[in-house]
Amino acid sequence: MYVLHYAPDNASLIVRLALEELGQTFETRLVDRSIRAQDGPAYRRLHPNGLIPALETPDGPIFETGAILLWLSERHGAMAPQPGAPDRAAFLKWLFFTSNTLHADIRLHFYPESHAGAADCIAPFAATTRARIAGHLAIAEALAARRPAWLRPEEPSVLGLYLACLLRWLALYPKGGTGWFDLAAYPALQALALGLETRPAARKAALAEGLGETVFSNPSLACPPEGSAT
Repeated sequence: MYVLHYAPDNASLIVRLALEELGQTFETRLVDRSIRAQDGPAYRRLHPNGLIPALETPDGPIFETGAILLWLSERHGAMAPQPGAPDRAAFLKWLFFTSNTLHADIRLHFYPESHAGAADCIAPFAATTRARIAGHLAIAEALAARRPAWLRPEEPSVLGLYLACLLRWLALYPKGGTGWFDLAAYPALQALALGLETRPAARKAALAEGLGETVFSNPSLACPPEGSAT
């Protein structure tokens, strides 16, 4: 049995989707962001940085979204090229690009006030970060347009789910600061988002976290049955 420590519409959503696609039984434990439960000692024992998600597994707790996804794909032999496969190297480089480059800059984009330093640096910091993200998305769009076997909605990979969730959040956050992003400017990524959101796993996750019908392609703010997205 897996235990997913989650908050609605946080990075834990990517792991929930992967578990659903893999057909795995799992429990969820809410990390209540409204009371900063992620900073409490119980959660910090699972994730010393206090970030969401953490996944309890037979091998112990795992944190870092990319690490969880890679571990799950290897554990269950699905949703990624397996060790020894000829396209394994290509898949890994794009998974780590998504985790270490695209997702990392999106976090900076969502919380510029925490990273920019002086108040008068926030606006230029945010603008520079947005420009970098646009460049990353152009690279990801070129990848998706080539339609590698591990980036097609009809056979979901952990990487495809990761990208779809990041596209969702770029359309929603920060509140009032999303006018620069237009998913239609990235047609191959848009097709990936449209395909993935119709899958039973996405529907189930959307119901559990209050994400609406068009989870990735035309998202709305979460209205979860428990917890808070922010």
